Amino acid sequence: MLTAAILTSLQVYGIAIVISMIVAVIIKLMVVLTARAEKSRPVEMPTGTVCPVGPGVPDEDVAALSAAIFAAMGPHRILHIAPASHGWSSEGRAAQHHSHLPGPAGRGSR
Repeated sequence: MLTAAILTSLQVYGIAIVISMIVAVIIKLMVVLTARAEKSRPVEMPTGTVCPVGPGVPDEDVAALSAAIFAAMGPHRILHIAPASHGWSSEGRAAQHHSHLPGPAGRGSR
């Protein structure tokens, strides 16, 4: 009875070892194949005209942002750089402040 349990556990460990080795070999093969695919593919450099810079944005900032985006994401085109509108955030803050005011919808007086 005890030897049957030991044999069964050894079989389970053996199967787990074989499956782990197969998965490790498949992962290694995928890493090697993707590395070869990336080496053989040339880097495409973007060509064309640079987007016009809006008023108030220094050329140095546009160049620094373009270089940072290219380094992080690869060759992509920047379509527009402009200051963001803060209307939605100020409206949200105002709504939150109004929700905390005492009144008929709020807690009222204690």
